[in-house]
Amino acid sequence: MRRYLLFCMLLLTAYPIQAQEKSSSDEPTVQKGVVFGKGGDKNLELNLAIPPGKGPFPAIVVVHGGGWKSGSYKDALMNMIMMRIVKQGYVGACIQYRLTPSGARFPAQIEDCKCAVRWLRGNAEKYQIDTNRIGALGGSAGAHLVLLLGLTTKEDGLEGNGDLKPEFAQFPSTVHAVVNIFGPSDLLIGNFEPGVQPLLTDLLGGTVAEKTALAKQASPLTYVQAGRKIPPILTFHGTKDPIVPYVHATKLHAALDKLHSPCKLVTMEGEGHGWGGEKLEKTLQETVSFLNDNVKGKK
Repeated sequence: MRRYLLFCMLLLTAYPIQAQEKSSSDEPTVQKGVVFGKGGDKNLELNLAIPPGKGPFPAIVVVHGGGWKSGSYKDALMNMIMMRIVKQGYVGACIQYRLTPSGARFPAQIEDCKCAVRWLRGNAEKYQIDTNRIGALGGSAGAHLVLLLGLTTKEDGLEGNGDLKPEFAQFPSTVHAVVNIFGPSDLLIGNFEPGVQPLLTDLLGGTVAEKTALAKQASPLTYVQAGRKIPPILTFHGTKDPIVPYVHATKLHAALDKLHSPCKLVTMEGEGHGWGGEKLEKTLQETVSFLNDNVKGKK
């Protein structure tokens, strides 16, 4: 995901990382490396940020990209985005999930994300979280996972069993709004750049042709169906994206529009798998506005 890394660099250049420790009563409190679940036999961790003041606060789950192969919840880019949102009065969680080099195949990745959401609900009183106001944001492979968070339910069989406490399993893993930054929506499309094919093979444990049923299960578009409760979805996607082609965004939003679902596609004309400058600032501003309207301001 070379362009995703470029996006990270551009974002960090525009917005240097601030110190992530509490420096005054007006600054968020950050807890790093908090264990929230188990991925197989290994601990899963997250960085947690809590705004000053008295809650309950809305929450945002932030999921890193990297082709399901690389990246980390410690990623400076994703933590910076999280802190920018936290300063608007949200509890933020930048979360870890199992990566394919460890042998993790789908649905391990979404199981870990769902475990994190349940953990937030299970610790709502401790961290002053409003369990009815939780959003999710991700970029690239992370966007694929937050789309699945928003579009799937317990009945889809993707919950996993990584909860630290048995009682956490009773909590829903649903989120109330999704920010999708150039995420793949349909793994069956088949027009990814050649470098993406090995990433899909690693994710599925075989090629898309060999694992068609699993690829369909792993595709957010599969769950855009009449009768399902679909949260508001905001998508940013470049028309010249060579890694996750723009058709992933248009196909997803055509399906959402057909169901009259609350969604918005922001087309980044001429942009690839990331952008910078004024366009980047506008992306961040629109993201915060969307979350304020659909998570923080949720009735």
